[in-house]
Amino acid sequence: MRSLPILLDQFFVKKMFHNKNIYQPLQSAVSVGCSCPSSRVLLPAGCSSLATVTATVTDEDSHQAPSKSVARRLILLRHAKSSWDNPSLRDHDRPLSKDGQDDAAAVAQKLQLSGWIPQLILSSDATRSRETLKIIQEQVPDLLDADVHFISSFYSIASMDGQTAEHLQQAIQQAVCRYSCDEIHTVMCVGHNRAWEEAASMFTGASVELQTCNAALLEATGKSWEQA
Repeated sequence: MRSLPILLDQFFVKKMFHNKNIYQPLQSAVSVGCSCPSSRVLLPAGCSSLATVTATVTDEDSHQAPSKSVARRLILLRHAKSSWDNPSLRDHDRPLSKDGQDDAAAVAQKLQLSGWIPQLILSSDATRSRETLKIIQEQVPDLLDADVHFISSFYSIASMDGQTAEHLQQAIQQAVCRYSCDEIHTVMCVGHNRAWEEAASMFTGASVELQTCNAALLEATGKSWEQA
């Protein structure tokens, strides 16, 4: 019987976005069971051995933080499992398998239960990413209100080492610049490995594994996405 994704706390995120192109790991000691802000990963149900890991850090930018800073949330969702039944299809055009369709429906419910409903969705234009998003929107009607943009580079960046985090940062900042700072609090990016694992690991400063239809839930605080 296949395991379905569940929600587990895993990592604390110091800064999700900043002006530098270098994403450094947390430098403070790690403690278990501390009630700090955290990122979370939607993981297979069999991963019960993962502990809640958090860390307390000193934010050198805290003196610049405005009084109206709010939580900014980023969902990095890897597409659901794709089908290999038709070998004549290009990789870009492969659809979801039946298992992938079921997993997309399941992760949609987990997102809804967790309260992570994006106002903005940026997705790879690959068929399996489009179909994953379509199923999630069908399962969670609130997601139909989100502004959706399909970005072809989210497909090609998956094979380019070391560039995904910066590319996501730029894509999100370009997309949110058309809104006021209070309109977009949660953004979801739908894409591929190894790019999404790499980005989640760089943003958190820890190793993050994303199997198909897993989602890393990242959170930081700031008046704008650039400051968060």
